[in-house]
Amino acid sequence: MATGPRIVVRPPNWLGDAVMALPALAAVRRHFSDAHLTVVALPAVAAIFREQTDVAPDAVIDLPSSNGAAIQTIAGGRFDVGILLPNSWRSAWQFRRAGVAERWGYGGSGRGVLLTRRVRRPRGGIHQADYYRHLVSGLDMRCDPPIEPRMASSPPSVDEADALLLSAGVSGEAPIVAFAPGAAYGQAKQWYPERAAEVAARLVRDRGVTCVLIGAGHDRDAGRAIESWLRANAPGAAGRVVNLIGRTSLRVLVGVVSRTAAVVTNDSGSMHLAAALGRPVVAVFGPTDDRVTHPIGDHHVLTSSVFCRPCMLRDCPIDHRCMKRITVDQVHAAVLDVLSRKVVR
Repeated sequence: MATGPRIVVRPPNWLGDAVMALPALAAVRRHFSDAHLTVVALPAVAAIFREQTDVAPDAVIDLPSSNGAAIQTIAGGRFDVGILLPNSWRSAWQFRRAGVAERWGYGGSGRGVLLTRRVRRPRGGIHQADYYRHLVSGLDMRCDPPIEPRMASSPPSVDEADALLLSAGVSGEAPIVAFAPGAAYGQAKQWYPERAAEVAARLVRDRGVTCVLIGAGHDRDAGRAIESWLRANAPGAAGRVVNLIGRTSLRVLVGVVSRTAAVVTNDSGSMHLAAALGRPVVAVFGPTDDRVTHPIGDHHVLTSSVFCRPCMLRDCPIDHRCMKRITVDQVHAAVLDVLSRKVVR
Protein backbone atom coordinates (compact mmCIF):
# COMPACT_ATOMS: atom_id res chain seq x y z
CA MET A 1 0.00 0.00 0.00
CA ALA A 2 1.29 3.45 -0.92
CA THR A 3 2.29 5.47 2.13
CA GLY A 4 3.77 8.57 0.47
CA PRO A 5 2.17 11.59 -1.17
CA ARG A 6 -0.64 11.44 -3.68
CA ILE A 7 0.84 12.29 -7.09
CA VAL A 8 -1.12 13.01 -10.26
CA VAL A 9 0.52 13.23 -13.67
CA ARG A 10 -1.05 14.57 -16.84
CA PRO A 11 0.57 12.94 -19.88
CA PRO A 12 0.57 14.47 -23.37
CA ASN A 13 -2.65 14.47 -25.34
CA TRP A 14 -1.45 12.72 -28.51
CA LEU A 15 -0.73 9.00 -28.76
CA GLY A 16 2.82 9.32 -30.10
CA ASP A 17 3.76 11.93 -27.50
CA ALA A 18 2.23 9.86 -24.71
CA VAL A 19 4.37 6.91 -25.75
CA MET A 20 7.51 9.07 -25.98
CA ALA A 21 6.79 10.35 -22.46
CA LEU A 22 6.96 6.84 -20.97
CA PRO A 23 10.65 7.05 -19.91
CA ALA A 24 10.05 10.39 -18.16
CA LEU A 25 6.97 9.09 -16.38
CA ALA A 26 8.82 5.92 -15.39
CA ALA A 27 11.39 8.20 -13.73
CA VAL A 28 8.56 9.84 -11.78
CA ARG A 29 7.46 6.41 -10.61
CA ARG A 30 10.98 5.51 -9.46
CA HIS A 31 11.41 8.83 -7.68
CA PHE A 32 8.10 8.55 -5.86
CA SER A 33 8.30 4.82 -5.25
CA ASP A 34 6.17 4.99 -2.10
CA ALA A 35 3.59 7.41 -3.51
CA HIS A 36 0.12 6.75 -4.82
CA LEU A 37 0.55 7.63 -8.50
CA THR A 38 -2.44 8.48 -10.67
CA VAL A 39 -2.40 9.15 -14.40
CA VAL A 40 -5.22 11.44 -15.52
CA ALA A 41 -5.35 11.51 -19.31
CA LEU A 42 -7.61 12.14 -22.26
CA PRO A 43 -9.48 8.96 -23.21
CA ALA A 44 -7.58 8.90 -26.52
CA VAL A 45 -4.35 7.99 -24.69
CA ALA A 46 -5.41 6.78 -21.23
CA ALA A 47 -5.48 3.13 -22.30
CA ILE A 48 -1.71 3.19 -22.86
CA PHE A 49 -1.19 3.44 -19.12
CA ARG A 50 -3.42 0.42 -18.46
CA GLU A 51 -0.98 -1.75 -20.38
CA GLN A 52 2.28 -3.03 -18.88
CA THR A 53 4.71 -0.13 -18.62
CA ASP A 54 7.41 1.03 -16.22
CA VAL A 55 5.08 3.84 -15.15
CA ALA A 56 3.02 1.30 -13.21
CA PRO A 57 0.39 3.79 -12.00
CA ASP A 58 -1.87 2.92 -9.09
CA ALA A 59 -4.82 4.40 -10.97
CA VAL A 60 -5.65 5.63 -14.47
CA ILE A 61 -8.50 8.10 -14.89
CA ASP A 62 -10.11 9.22 -18.14
CA LEU A 63 -10.26 13.01 -18.11
CA PRO A 64 -13.66 14.45 -19.13
CA SER A 65 -13.68 16.93 -21.99
CA SER A 66 -15.52 19.74 -20.20
CA ASN A 67 -13.60 22.00 -17.84
CA GLY A 68 -16.06 21.64 -15.01
CA ALA A 69 -16.14 17.87 -15.08
CA ALA A 70 -12.35 17.67 -15.48
CA ILE A 71 -11.76 19.92 -12.48
CA GLN A 72 -14.21 17.94 -10.39
CA THR A 73 -12.55 14.66 -11.39
CA ILE A 74 -9.08 15.91 -10.46
CA ALA A 75 -10.31 17.47 -7.23
CA GLY A 76 -11.77 14.13 -6.17
CA GLY A 77 -8.29 12.66 -5.99
CA ARG A 78 -7.12 15.10 -3.29
CA PHE A 79 -3.65 15.16 -4.82
CA ASP A 80 -0.60 16.67 -3.18
CA VAL A 81 1.54 17.10 -6.31
CA GLY A 82 0.57 17.45 -9.95
CA ILE A 83 3.07 17.05 -12.80
CA LEU A 84 2.04 18.48 -16.16
CA LEU A 85 3.60 17.28 -19.40
CA PRO A 86 1.32 19.25 -21.75
CA ASN A 87 2.34 22.88 -22.22
CA SER A 88 -1.19 24.25 -22.28
CA TRP A 89 -2.51 26.98 -20.04
CA ARG A 90 -5.74 25.03 -19.65
CA SER A 91 -4.12 21.95 -18.11
CA ALA A 92 -2.36 24.05 -15.45
CA TRP A 93 -5.53 26.04 -14.76
CA GLN A 94 -7.50 22.82 -14.23
CA PHE A 95 -4.94 21.58 -11.70
CA ARG A 96 -5.06 24.87 -9.82
CA ARG A 97 -8.86 25.01 -9.77
CA ALA A 98 -8.91 21.39 -8.59
CA GLY A 99 -6.88 22.32 -5.52
CA VAL A 100 -3.69 20.43 -6.40
CA ALA A 101 -1.28 22.07 -3.94
CA GLU A 102 1.98 21.62 -5.91
CA ARG A 103 1.79 22.09 -9.67
CA TRP A 104 4.97 21.40 -11.65
CA GLY A 105 5.71 21.75 -15.34
CA TYR A 106 7.31 23.77 -18.09
CA GLY A 107 6.82 27.51 -17.88
CA GLY A 108 5.68 29.54 -20.85
CA SER A 109 2.33 29.89 -22.60
CA GLY A 110 1.45 32.50 -19.98
CA ARG A 111 0.88 29.86 -17.35
CA GLY A 112 3.83 30.54 -15.05
CA VAL A 113 1.54 32.11 -12.43
CA LEU A 114 -0.45 28.87 -12.27
CA LEU A 115 2.58 26.72 -11.42
CA THR A 116 4.35 26.41 -8.11
CA ARG A 117 7.48 25.00 -9.72
CA ARG A 118 8.61 25.81 -13.24
CA VAL A 119 11.25 24.35 -15.54
CA ARG A 120 12.72 26.27 -18.47
CA ARG A 121 12.11 24.61 -21.78
CA PRO A 122 15.22 23.24 -23.53
CA ARG A 123 16.62 25.05 -26.52
CA GLY A 124 17.36 23.48 -29.86
CA GLY A 125 15.85 20.53 -31.65
CA ILE A 126 15.99 17.57 -29.29
CA HIS A 127 14.05 14.37 -29.56
CA GLN A 128 10.58 14.60 -28.06
CA ALA A 129 11.36 11.80 -25.59
CA ASP A 130 14.30 13.84 -24.33
CA TYR A 131 12.05 16.90 -24.11
CA TYR A 132 9.95 15.12 -21.50
CA ARG A 133 13.02 13.68 -19.79
CA HIS A 134 14.43 17.21 -19.52
CA LEU A 135 11.33 18.30 -17.61
CA VAL A 136 11.63 15.47 -15.13
CA SER A 137 15.37 16.07 -14.70
CA GLY A 138 14.64 19.75 -14.08
CA LEU A 139 12.38 18.66 -11.24
CA ASP A 140 15.36 16.89 -9.64
CA MET A 141 14.25 13.39 -10.57
CA ARG A 142 16.95 11.16 -11.94
CA CYS A 143 16.17 10.23 -15.52
CA ASP A 144 19.31 8.66 -16.94
CA PRO A 145 20.68 6.90 -18.83
CA PRO A 146 18.39 7.51 -21.81
CA ILE A 147 16.09 4.54 -22.23
CA GLU A 148 13.65 3.62 -24.95
CA PRO A 149 9.91 3.88 -24.39
CA ARG A 150 8.79 0.36 -23.70
CA MET A 151 5.55 -1.40 -23.01
CA ALA A 152 3.95 -4.83 -23.23
CA SER A 153 0.38 -5.64 -24.07
CA SER A 154 -1.81 -6.89 -21.25
CA PRO A 155 -3.41 -10.35 -21.57
CA PRO A 156 -6.93 -8.88 -22.02
CA SER A 157 -5.69 -6.68 -24.88
CA VAL A 158 -4.07 -9.66 -26.59
CA ASP A 159 -7.17 -11.81 -26.13
CA GLU A 160 -9.42 -9.14 -27.68
CA ALA A 161 -6.97 -8.59 -30.52
CA ASP A 162 -6.73 -12.31 -31.25
CA ALA A 163 -10.51 -12.57 -31.35
CA LEU A 164 -10.75 -9.65 -33.79
CA LEU A 165 -8.00 -11.04 -36.02
CA LEU A 166 -9.62 -14.47 -36.08
CA SER A 167 -13.01 -12.98 -36.96
CA ALA A 168 -11.31 -11.15 -39.84
CA GLY A 169 -9.81 -14.40 -41.13
CA VAL A 170 -6.29 -13.90 -39.74
CA SER A 171 -5.26 -17.17 -38.10
CA GLY A 172 -1.75 -16.11 -37.12
CA GLU A 173 -0.14 -18.99 -39.01
CA ALA A 174 1.59 -16.59 -41.42
CA PRO A 175 3.68 -13.59 -40.33
CA ILE A 176 1.64 -10.42 -39.97
CA VAL A 177 2.86 -7.12 -41.37
CA ALA A 178 0.83 -4.11 -40.28
CA PHE A 179 0.43 -0.99 -42.39
CA ALA A 180 -0.58 2.30 -40.73
CA PRO A 181 -1.25 4.42 -43.83
CA GLY A 182 -2.80 7.44 -42.16
CA ALA A 183 -1.49 10.31 -40.05
CA ALA A 184 -3.25 12.86 -37.88
CA TYR A 185 -1.04 15.77 -38.92
CA GLY A 186 -2.26 16.09 -42.51
CA GLN A 187 -2.11 14.75 -46.04
CA ALA A 188 1.50 15.83 -46.57
CA LYS A 189 2.56 13.41 -43.85
CA GLN A 190 1.13 10.39 -45.66
CA TRP A 191 3.02 8.19 -48.08
CA TYR A 192 0.96 7.31 -51.13
CA PRO A 193 -1.65 4.59 -50.42
CA GLU A 194 -1.16 2.99 -53.83
CA ARG A 195 2.54 2.54 -53.05
CA ALA A 196 1.73 0.99 -49.70
CA ALA A 197 -0.70 -1.31 -51.52
CA GLU A 198 2.02 -2.39 -53.96
CA VAL A 199 4.39 -3.18 -51.10
CA ALA A 200 1.67 -5.23 -49.42
CA ALA A 201 0.95 -7.11 -52.65
CA ARG A 202 4.62 -7.98 -53.10
CA LEU A 203 4.89 -9.21 -49.52
CA VAL A 204 1.82 -11.42 -49.90
CA ARG A 205 3.05 -12.80 -53.20
CA ASP A 206 6.72 -13.30 -52.38
CA ARG A 207 6.76 -13.95 -48.63
CA GLY A 208 3.31 -15.35 -47.91
CA VAL A 209 2.58 -12.82 -45.20
CA THR A 210 -0.77 -11.50 -44.10
CA CYS A 211 -1.06 -7.71 -44.14
CA VAL A 212 -3.28 -5.83 -41.72
CA LEU A 213 -4.26 -2.18 -42.15
CA ILE A 214 -4.49 -0.30 -38.83
CA GLY A 215 -5.45 3.20 -37.82
CA ALA A 216 -8.15 5.45 -36.45
CA GLY A 217 -11.43 6.39 -38.07
CA HIS A 218 -9.92 9.41 -39.83
CA ASP A 219 -7.56 7.06 -41.69
CA ARG A 220 -10.37 5.20 -43.47
CA ASP A 221 -9.85 6.99 -46.79
CA ALA A 222 -6.25 5.76 -46.95
CA GLY A 223 -7.39 2.23 -46.19
CA ARG A 224 -10.06 2.32 -48.89
CA ALA A 225 -7.52 3.60 -51.41
CA ILE A 226 -5.26 0.63 -50.63
CA GLU A 227 -8.15 -1.83 -51.04
CA SER A 228 -9.17 -0.19 -54.32
CA TRP A 229 -5.66 -0.44 -55.75
CA LEU A 230 -5.40 -4.10 -54.75
CA ARG A 231 -8.72 -5.03 -56.36
CA ALA A 232 -7.66 -3.35 -59.60
CA ASN A 233 -4.01 -4.37 -59.75
CA ALA A 234 -3.40 -7.39 -57.49
CA PRO A 235 -6.69 -9.22 -56.92
CA GLY A 236 -4.85 -12.35 -55.86
CA ALA A 237 -3.32 -10.51 -52.93
CA ALA A 238 -6.42 -8.58 -51.90
CA GLY A 239 -7.76 -11.45 -49.79
CA ARG A 240 -4.61 -11.46 -47.67
CA VAL A 241 -4.83 -7.75 -46.84
CA VAL A 242 -7.27 -7.18 -43.98
CA ASN A 243 -8.60 -3.71 -43.23
CA LEU A 244 -9.00 -3.06 -39.48
CA ILE A 245 -8.88 0.74 -39.74
CA GLY A 246 -11.42 2.26 -37.40
CA ARG A 247 -12.32 -1.14 -35.95
CA THR A 248 -10.01 -1.20 -32.94
CA SER A 249 -10.00 0.56 -29.62
CA LEU A 250 -6.57 1.68 -28.46
CA ARG A 251 -6.20 -1.36 -26.22
CA VAL A 252 -7.08 -3.71 -29.08
CA LEU A 253 -4.68 -1.85 -31.34
CA VAL A 254 -1.96 -2.54 -28.78
CA GLY A 255 -2.82 -6.23 -28.91
CA VAL A 256 -2.86 -6.34 -32.72
CA VAL A 257 0.48 -4.55 -33.05
CA SER A 258 2.03 -6.90 -30.50
CA ARG A 259 1.25 -9.79 -32.88
CA THR A 260 3.09 -8.31 -35.88
CA ALA A 261 6.45 -9.15 -37.40
CA ALA A 262 6.84 -5.61 -38.77
CA VAL A 263 4.95 -2.34 -38.99
CA VAL A 264 5.07 0.03 -41.98
CA THR A 265 3.98 3.50 -40.98
CA ASN A 266 4.15 7.21 -41.54
CA ASP A 267 5.30 9.52 -38.74
CA SER A 268 2.36 8.73 -36.47
CA GLY A 269 1.28 7.52 -33.07
CA SER A 270 1.17 3.96 -34.38
CA MET A 271 4.87 4.25 -35.23
CA HIS A 272 5.83 5.04 -31.63
CA LEU A 273 3.40 2.47 -30.25
CA ALA A 274 4.95 -0.27 -32.39
CA ALA A 275 8.47 0.72 -31.41
CA ALA A 276 7.57 0.72 -27.70
CA LEU A 277 6.07 -2.76 -28.11
CA GLY A 278 9.36 -3.97 -29.55
CA ARG A 279 8.06 -4.41 -33.08
CA PRO A 280 10.43 -3.59 -35.97
CA VAL A 281 9.29 -0.41 -37.68
CA VAL A 282 9.71 0.85 -41.25
CA ALA A 283 8.93 4.56 -40.88
CA VAL A 284 8.37 6.86 -43.87
CA PHE A 285 9.06 10.52 -43.10
CA GLY A 286 8.08 13.41 -45.34
CA PRO A 287 7.55 16.98 -44.08
CA THR A 288 8.19 16.27 -40.39
CA ASP A 289 11.56 16.20 -38.65
CA ASP A 290 12.82 12.67 -38.11
CA ARG A 291 15.56 14.00 -35.83
CA VAL A 292 12.89 14.99 -33.32
CA THR A 293 10.29 12.24 -33.65
CA HIS A 294 12.02 9.17 -35.11
CA PRO A 295 11.10 5.83 -33.51
CA ILE A 296 13.67 5.08 -30.84
CA GLY A 297 15.59 1.84 -31.34
CA ASP A 298 16.83 -0.24 -34.25
CA HIS A 299 14.35 0.70 -36.96
CA HIS A 300 14.33 1.74 -40.62
CA VAL A 301 13.68 5.47 -41.05
CA LEU A 302 13.24 6.39 -44.70
CA THR A 303 13.59 9.98 -45.89
CA SER A 304 14.48 11.77 -49.10
CA SER A 305 17.09 14.51 -49.33
CA VAL A 306 15.18 17.50 -50.64
CA PHE A 307 15.87 21.14 -49.91
CA CYS A 308 12.44 21.88 -48.43
CA ARG A 309 12.18 19.28 -45.69
CA PRO A 310 11.40 19.35 -42.89
CA CYS A 311 8.83 22.04 -43.62
CA MET A 312 6.24 20.84 -41.06
CA LEU A 313 3.39 21.85 -43.37
CA ARG A 314 0.08 19.96 -43.39
CA ASP A 315 -0.30 20.32 -47.17
CA CYS A 316 2.54 20.55 -49.66
CA PRO A 317 2.52 23.80 -51.68
CA ILE A 318 4.68 22.32 -54.46
CA ASP A 319 5.00 18.70 -55.66
CA HIS A 320 5.32 16.63 -52.44
CA ARG A 321 8.80 15.57 -53.50
CA CYS A 322 9.78 14.49 -49.96
CA MET A 323 7.30 11.60 -50.25
CA LYS A 324 7.39 11.04 -54.01
CA ARG A 325 11.10 10.18 -53.89
CA ILE A 326 10.57 7.38 -51.37
CA THR A 327 9.98 4.40 -53.62
CA VAL A 328 8.12 1.13 -53.37
CA ASP A 329 11.44 -0.69 -53.78
CA GLN A 330 12.95 1.13 -50.80
CA VAL A 331 10.10 0.32 -48.46
CA HIS A 332 9.82 -3.25 -49.71
CA ALA A 333 13.55 -3.82 -49.18
CA ALA A 334 13.35 -2.43 -45.65
CA VAL A 335 10.50 -4.77 -44.75
CA LEU A 336 12.36 -7.75 -46.23
CA ASP A 337 15.36 -6.84 -44.10
CA VAL A 338 13.15 -6.85 -41.01
CA LEU A 339 11.54 -10.17 -41.89
CA SER A 340 14.95 -11.75 -42.43
CA ARG A 341 15.81 -11.18 -38.80
CA LYS A 342 14.71 -13.34 -35.91
CA VAL A 343 11.83 -11.51 -34.25
CA VAL A 344 11.22 -12.24 -30.58
CA ARG A 345 7.47 -12.60 -30.10
